[in-house]
Amino acid sequence: MARAGPETIRFGGDTASVEVRGDDGGVLLLDAGSGLLLAAAGLQEATRIDLLVTHLHMDHVQGLGFFPQLRQAEVETHIWGPISTTETLEERLRRYLSPPLFPVRVRDLKAVRMHDVGPGTYEIGPFRVTADLIIHPGSTLGFRIEDERGTLAYLPDHEPALGQTDFRADPRWTSGFDLVRDADVVIHDAQYTPEEYEARVGWGHSTLAHAITLAARAGAKTLVPFHHDPEHSDDMIDRMLADADVPDGLEMVPGKTGLEIEV
Repeated sequence: MARAGPETIRFGGDTASVEVRGDDGGVLLLDAGSGLLLAAAGLQEATRIDLLVTHLHMDHVQGLGFFPQLRQAEVETHIWGPISTTETLEERLRRYLSPPLFPVRVRDLKAVRMHDVGPGTYEIGPFRVTADLIIHPGSTLGFRIEDERGTLAYLPDHEPALGQTDFRADPRWTSGFDLVRDADVVIHDAQYTPEEYEARVGWGHSTLAHAITLAARAGAKTLVPFHHDPEHSDDMIDRMLADADVPDGLEMVPGKTGLEIEV
């Protein structure tokens, strides 16, 4: 959930949303948490917006109804979200974008296009996007985004250690490994301390150590720990980062509101 206040002012209290910009001005938005509104001001001249949603838990879509471009008929907005065996993406988003939860209905958003995404590779503007199902409750995607400059992997809610007695085992059995392999930047779930994780196995999230292990074993260059626990203050996150064992060859840059990384 979003948590704004003096204890989260340094890392930020918004829920997940990331903006990716290409050299030619192409833009991808990753997830539609409350942080989505921070991107709106920089997209006032956009005529097309592509929004990739990893999954439909509320913290990843709660900013959707408040995103002003969604209601602008002159802006063609494409929402790409995880495929389901029971309902389309539009049918599932209607549960949120309809009364009594929200006053605006999906059918009122005339310039919005929905895309049900399964595992595979998609060309979206200047970007080559590879999607794959990863371990998290419900249908959840991780994304690998590539262009001429580099590669970004985005797995904000992910439990790669689930079911493994040795997390260093054969990577073929590790969820998300191919998405992260040799990426320039990996934005990855790092929600729990080891003690917290012991009581939350199967909840679909990682420890910071799990995120570091996955990124290092996959040969990634930079890890951005992400999806901080809303119960963790800035000081708590600082302690987790200070205690982390980061191997040589892997850079760690903590995820926080306003962070910009150039690849």
